[in-house]
Amino acid sequence: MGWFHTAGEGAVHPSRYVVTVRRAEDGRTAGAGLVLAPDTVLTCAHVVNAALGRDMFHTAAPGARDVPVEVRGSTAGSSRRIARVAHWIPPRARDGGPVRPGVDVWLGDLAVLRVDTPAAGLPGGPRQAPLSVGQKLDAWHGSSRDATVARLTVAALNGPHGFVDGAPTGMAVGPGYSGGPLWCHEEKAVVGLVAGHFMPLDDAGDPLPLDFQNVIRRSWVIPWQSVEAELRSLGVLERVRPTPPDTDEHAFELLVQAIEDALPSPSGRGDCARRLARLCGAEHGSDVRPPSAEDFAAFLLTHPRALAALTGLLRRDDPTSTDRLLAAGALSRTPRLLSPVEYADLSRQLRALAPAVLGRFPESVRAALPHLAAEPGGDSVDALVDRLEILPGDGRASGDERRVPALLRVLEYLAALAPDTPRARLRIWSDGVAGRLGITRSALGERRYDAQEWARSVRGRAARVRVLVQVAQAGRGRHRLRIWCDEGAGPRQVSTESVRTYAASQAAREVLRVLDSLTPPPEDERPPLVEVLVDRGGLNLPVDEWAARDPAELVPGVLGVEFPLVVHCPELLRRNGRFVSRWRSRWSRLDSGKTLVVSDPAERDTLYSQLVNQLDTVRVCVDVTPGPPRDRIVQTCLALGIPVVMWDRGEDGPSHSVRHMAEVATRELPDGVHSYRANAQANPPEFPGRPVLAWADADRTVPRLHLSEPQEGP
Repeated sequence: MGWFHTAGEGAVHPSRYVVTVRRAEDGRTAGAGLVLAPDTVLTCAHVVNAALGRDMFHTAAPGARDVPVEVRGSTAGSSRRIARVAHWIPPRARDGGPVRPGVDVWLGDLAVLRVDTPAAGLPGGPRQAPLSVGQKLDAWHGSSRDATVARLTVAALNGPHGFVDGAPTGMAVGPGYSGGPLWCHEEKAVVGLVAGHFMPLDDAGDPLPLDFQNVIRRSWVIPWQSVEAELRSLGVLERVRPTPPDTDEHAFELLVQAIEDALPSPSGRGDCARRLARLCGAEHGSDVRPPSAEDFAAFLLTHPRALAALTGLLRRDDPTSTDRLLAAGALSRTPRLLSPVEYADLSRQLRALAPAVLGRFPESVRAALPHLAAEPGGDSVDALVDRLEILPGDGRASGDERRVPALLRVLEYLAALAPDTPRARLRIWSDGVAGRLGITRSALGERRYDAQEWARSVRGRAARVRVLVQVAQAGRGRHRLRIWCDEGAGPRQVSTESVRTYAASQAAREVLRVLDSLTPPPEDERPPLVEVLVDRGGLNLPVDEWAARDPAELVPGVLGVEFPLVVHCPELLRRNGRFVSRWRSRWSRLDSGKTLVVSDPAERDTLYSQLVNQLDTVRVCVDVTPGPPRDRIVQTCLALGIPVVMWDRGEDGPSHSVRHMAEVATRELPDGVHSYRANAQANPPEFPGRPVLAWADADRTVPRLHLSEPQEGP
């Protein structure tokens, strides 16, 4: 234990790592969680679903919904906190699809929660170790009371699943234990999470009556090695458990020298160290003996926000030493951009933003950092902030001028979209961080001007109300539907059935029922956009021609005639992840990008080499006779990340609709195709085409789909 150390380090009872996850509706215990860091909790996704009153295997990320948690402090008391999901790995079957009721074990099922305000005295995350057969373990109910401890033994380890047996006496694992840590006494470490318990069932799956032969105490758990495999790509564990600093590391050496020069007096160093420890929620050593420069440097390379906090203490009185510390810290991957206070203040401000503004955070990232391969859609705000914190500044700096960090630039773009008061608060926050970093007002002002110009250009393109309809074929002439509405804050599911099938006319009536229920904002006279989500085999489904055809109605209710209707194939778009960043880059150039017309079926063989790196091509018009060659061309364009692809499903010669739409601006194509379909309904000889428009908007999210059976996803 060094001069700086985590609260309670070295003498923490393992039950203090247990967090209570409570139901939002009534405050009862939904399950347990594990402290990973003073502001980070790990639990099971199905525990979060229970806390929010959702189905156990619900796959969609909860978004910005609050999750109530309770943590035990260093005293006997506990404190209530609000958390939100930063990373979401929903329960999934072995084939990657949804988990069906009655299944015993499943994969995934993890949720990383970010706590609003770190609890005082909360310990840092415990040591972690792999689960192995024969280990003796303890598990606690979500209430974290010591009396609820259950004694367990690892009976088997089968790939991503572990199986544990309870002792014949004492507490048994049951409701409320899920998501809690498994503590191994021998390893003095957490080795996994409780996931589920086996109940005795007969061959039909019904519970057996109580009998001596079927009183079982077997549960299944998620081994820590599986947790690491699921979280590895997210960088969560690296964030909460940085490796001890290497004293031979160049950053360590430079930090020691900078601290010796900045704080030469032992009394001054001790005073600064105590203030730093308080800011970082850490405990400190002797009030008489100050830390050495080596102790200081080790803490700065262990606690991710310590360097930012220290530079905040030193900037006003010693800007030169502050710049030296920042330069030395930049050589290590541990220090984060923001101090604990700055991070907490930013979190509060972001959570106070209106959902319509906060929902445009990913759009702001792409606008502010056009060359960044942004994270896939559906990421939480916390996850985006985590990623942005570690990115370097932009390249527009001269001489010794410090670059504007990526996070500050993005927040300027987000602030430009916000109303006056939250915009002013975000800008004051940015000014404070920029001042601590030594960034000139002119440099930040230039980025602020860029953001204002961007916001002015998009203000006229307010988020359009849309209805997303997933259509999956279910036999001859029958289809399954799943429907979402999006008024600008992201998709919300409005359909409840995934098993019922519809004929085309019935499906049209169901979609029109949802459209009738919408109330578009009075200032937006545009009809809602209908976005049909299909797999690659459904790209030519004539959904735009589906009509309600109710004899009791005066109008036929043709979907594509009444509303602009486009198709979207997430399966092809995300088939190759390396093209997602190209798709986003092309979409950012939608108003200035080029159009490619493909009229020769033989071009399908050269299309890949022609388009793969042509990021200024945003639209492809396929004027090829229907058949496999045309379908391959369309699918290749979509897989390469072309956001707008148009073709005609008609059977005859060159396409009238493709030629007709050539004069329509790319961004106006949904309404242009809508107008064409209405004209075709009224005057088929003059408008003989049957246009199809594939439209992949990188600024709007879609649910992640399981195409074998429509399901929501993050």
